[in-house]
Amino acid sequence: MYTPSPERLRDWLSNPKSNGYEALHTTVMGPQGKWVEVQIRTKRMNEIAEKGLAAHWKYKEGSGDEDRFDKWFHNIREALSNQDSSSLDFLQDFKSSFLTEEIYVYTPKGDVKMLPVGATALDFAFSVHSDVGSRCIGAKVNHKLVPIAHKLRSGDQIEIITSSKQKPSEDWLNFVVTTKAKSKIKDALKEEKRKVADEGKYVLQRKLEQMGASFDIHNVETLTLFYKLPSQLELFYKIATKAIDLKEIKELQMHGDKLELPKPVKPAMEPKPEYDPNRTGSAKDSELIIFGESSDRIVYTLANCCKPIPGDDVFGFVSTGKGLIIHRTSCPNASRLLANFGHRVVKTKWAKNKEISFLTGIKIIGVDDVGVVSKITNLISGEMRLNISAITIEAKEGVFEGNIKIFVHDKDELDELVSRLYKLTGIQKVERYDTEQ
Repeated sequence: MYTPSPERLRDWLSNPKSNGYEALHTTVMGPQGKWVEVQIRTKRMNEIAEKGLAAHWKYKEGSGDEDRFDKWFHNIREALSNQDSSSLDFLQDFKSSFLTEEIYVYTPKGDVKMLPVGATALDFAFSVHSDVGSRCIGAKVNHKLVPIAHKLRSGDQIEIITSSKQKPSEDWLNFVVTTKAKSKIKDALKEEKRKVADEGKYVLQRKLEQMGASFDIHNVETLTLFYKLPSQLELFYKIATKAIDLKEIKELQMHGDKLELPKPVKPAMEPKPEYDPNRTGSAKDSELIIFGESSDRIVYTLANCCKPIPGDDVFGFVSTGKGLIIHRTSCPNASRLLANFGHRVVKTKWAKNKEISFLTGIKIIGVDDVGVVSKITNLISGEMRLNISAITIEAKEGVFEGNIKIFVHDKDELDELVSRLYKLTGIQKVERYDTEQ
């Protein structure tokens, strides 16, 4: 009855999605000249679409659905079986592999394989078998020779070309998208790394014996911390590849046959800087931080991703290139840093110092009214005597939205400002935002 758009036809009847979804989607030109999307499903298909395949196991017909369901859970089990991966890596792989659209490709014998959109010839090789993927040097897609990074399209027929001399490399991780391919490549790289690390382990053992130190867990852990490395494996690997110089071990102190980290030298006290309203509170001349019970001046930088100010709950992260970086505990990067680099995290808290200002931002939403901007600026600059760095106000359909960058001394001052803004007539919402946004 209506003219369809050929680009918008989706046939999930012939090839259902791996999660069991079956339907025919099409977009047609309606009688008023508007595009209308039509989804056609049977009652059984609709039940599965609304409530899930597992909840409607009774609807399965034959072995097709069961095979699909089993394959989907097999993929998840395979991802979970990789003990070395962190929970964050698993979630990222899960999103990229299991929650994306699928394509359907064919083996030379005509067997169908489902892969996520963006899958490459190498992903297909690993889906056939781990050994096939590890030895893959290229492929024939529709009888044409292509590289291993070639992205596949639905309907392609693929034949994998292998070589016994091929082995996985780290750059493979840049273009594979399936969990199986990523985990197998990582496993192969770690195995290769372990072989190299064994040589480094032997070199370190000889070096420690020459110094009169024992080759034990304590000394190896001490050296791992000394070189700021995430694991013993990384230490042995960098020794084997000569990425670190073992001559630096002389800086460590010896107690019997045990190595001890050198005590940190306290930096000289610097004069307190003069107040500068144009400074954003970064680097050396910013706020004081207390570590544990001491109150020594520490050189640090504030993370651009979350812009902490005094009073925020924060933690310090010892980076390899930039020294100590301060993050808010609510920072979007906090969970990754705490999970993967716990040994580099330092407990921190703010000392009291009212001489330094920090740049932060607030977003204000309210009813557009005469004089509302004047009320806001008078409160900030006149009553609270805070310096405004930038202000933008946009009004639309009787509602205004304002973004203000201001210098505050600490979180208490910011909280007081937010509280007093809420008391102004017509203000509906006030929230802090990071100035980098």
